[in-house]
Amino acid sequence: MKIGFGLYRHMLDDAHFAFARQCGATHVVVHMCDYFRNNDRFSKTDQPVGDTSGWGFADGRVWSVEELVDIRERMAQHGLTFFAVENFDPLHWCDILFDGPRKEEQYRTVAAVIGNLGKAGIKVLGYNFSLAGVAGRIIENKARGGAQTVGLDGRNEQTESPLPNSMAWNMVVDETATGIRRPVTSEQLWQRLTEFLTRIVPVAEAAGVTLAAHPDDPPLDLVRGQPRLVNQPALYQRLLDIVPRPANALEFCLGTIAEMSEGDVYEAVDTYSQQERIAYLHFRNVRGRVPHYHETFIDEGDIDMARVIAILRRNGFEGVLIPDHSPQMSCPAPWHAGMAFAMGYMQALIGRG
Repeated sequence: MKIGFGLYRHMLDDAHFAFARQCGATHVVVHMCDYFRNNDRFSKTDQPVGDTSGWGFADGRVWSVEELVDIRERMAQHGLTFFAVENFDPLHWCDILFDGPRKEEQYRTVAAVIGNLGKAGIKVLGYNFSLAGVAGRIIENKARGGAQTVGLDGRNEQTESPLPNSMAWNMVVDETATGIRRPVTSEQLWQRLTEFLTRIVPVAEAAGVTLAAHPDDPPLDLVRGQPRLVNQPALYQRLLDIVPRPANALEFCLGTIAEMSEGDVYEAVDTYSQQERIAYLHFRNVRGRVPHYHETFIDEGDIDMARVIAILRRNGFEGVLIPDHSPQMSCPAPWHAGMAFAMGYMQALIGRG
């Protein structure tokens, strides 16, 4: 097993690359879609409940081969492999998600994005086929010692407020749009996913790229009036069976699986790692299930992380694990401290055999 590290676009500098390597990472997953509000960068956890701008404004820029290669080469100078890009920009595919008039144009854009990743030698693209995206989480101080973390404490203004026409995936895609998105049925959403995978998995295969699907977080049945897709562990299987090829795989998020109202996280790890369909794994812990849960330090949640590692080892998993989120620690560098703690714990679990 390999330990990776997740970075946002504004973190792609020597200081963050060095920090990731010092923590023991060998691979990096990059969010090329950064998050903005009023032209200022901000963390996902800065979003207050009810904020109508969501995470910010999508820009729709297609990442060039040259840009991706430059990032890859700068990482390599620190002994890191550019392993995956996580998430399309919503403007790459909002009409694919909502069956809008620009759908065919956006399918060409998605194909171009995947082609550029392949040409740059980046093997995995993580995505979340979600209409409303991550919405409704709140900042709390519920991790050990009152550390700041995120969670869900029942349905709230944002989980219940209808999704505006201006937004897709909890980001603004059209500032001029008015009104609200028409709700669709769960089956309509699955039909759209089926079309997406049927058309795009062959594109990914040709480019040497694996598509990796993230489950819905929070895994409610509805968010902002729109259905969720993978909000129970067994629904991952439905997604895999649409196009049963290695290029159709999973971005397996332990925390999200544990938040789900049904199922067993260990059984899910066993099932999907036996099938060799996990492209990479978000290694984070959580307490509770929807609609009441909060993220925790990696060693204090409901999940026995050592048991997860044992299952993965038994099934021969040799992929990448990244720490995903971590509570913010009370010190001058709260993000760095939280991530370093998570990385150290992961190193110990994997190294103990």
